[in-house]
Amino acid sequence: MLAIDGGNSKTDVALIAPDGAVLAAVRGPGANQEDHGVEQAMRILDGLVRSAAAQAGGRSGILASHTSACLAGADLPEEEAQLTAALRLRHWSRTAIAVNDTFAVLRVGLSAWESPGDGDEAGAGAGAGRWPGGADRPWGVAVTCGAGINCVAVTPDGRTARYLAHGTLTGDWGAGEGLGEQVMWHAMRAEDGRGPATALAPAVAAHFGLPSVTDVAIALHKGQLGADDLLRLTSVLFAAAAAGDQVARELVERQAAEICVMAVAAMRRLDLPPAGTLVALGGGLLEARDTLLISAVTDRLAADAPGAVPLVVAALLGLDYLGAGAAEARRLRQCYRTVGLLTAAGAVTGPVSFPSAAEIRKQARKTGTATRTSRY
Repeated sequence: MLAIDGGNSKTDVALIAPDGAVLAAVRGPGANQEDHGVEQAMRILDGLVRSAAAQAGGRSGILASHTSACLAGADLPEEEAQLTAALRLRHWSRTAIAVNDTFAVLRVGLSAWESPGDGDEAGAGAGAGRWPGGADRPWGVAVTCGAGINCVAVTPDGRTARYLAHGTLTGDWGAGEGLGEQVMWHAMRAEDGRGPATALAPAVAAHFGLPSVTDVAIALHKGQLGADDLLRLTSVLFAAAAAGDQVARELVERQAAEICVMAVAAMRRLDLPPAGTLVALGGGLLEARDTLLISAVTDRLAADAPGAVPLVVAALLGLDYLGAGAAEARRLRQCYRTVGLLTAAGAVTGPVSFPSAAEIRKQARKTGTATRTSRY
């Protein structure tokens, strides 16, 4: 199986054996079709797939029985269909399917929940080989919050609730780029006197090695810094919030509220009772496991969706398609732990040999494969 997790700032590709063993794993730049267009996104993916094939012994021709691609930017059914068709034209595998990347978060969360005996964090799962409540299909809620934010909910009978996730235009708030803009907004107003004092102002300037927030804003205006640089300001935000800065803490708490309201509203739209419902939490912002953010999400879910089970997670959909069982899923998770891709809690971290997202963006700019990073 060929597994693709295509995000906004990075893409992971893995070749998986039918028994769940990882044959090859590579990481490269983001391949969101909203940034690059479908054809360029496929070219980026093709380079990564060929690298994985070389890592797996120089395979050529059809590389796998099935391609499972969970892609940021596949927000509408017609976009999923278009990307699925484009994947099939690449002839990497006999069959292929593209879905929004929130479905990957849900599937990995359920994987951790369903097999509590192999070292994953687990809630009140129904045990290996069965979905929660004895359902015959995966169900629950997933929220992904990385460069952008999105959510999907699935009922035991297969009904779904989704969001357009096109930014402010469709009611979204926060995530990496949105929080970066908020950090700049508050830091700038603190520096010029329009807003309350905040530790974010000196921290932003120091982060970029510039004398002031004004200089940072000018660098952004001139294109010396880009939208991808704003994404990195989330680390500045988390550090200031942890140190007790009120403005920073309020931003983190609002982000937690937005994550929860997406999950709770999706459950309500489907009349999905919160008690016993998994809420899988993925994406770079959540996988960073900032203490304040995760505790605020947990507290809000407990208040607004009593009995829901939050679980932070980080290429199991393809194994479902091929009819693989719990043993294969466990082996896949164990392989990813062995090479440093998966923590005991089920979060993808990337081995030491993988470049960071910032390094990927830097290299992509050099090779001309990067454009401005999309919020979603």
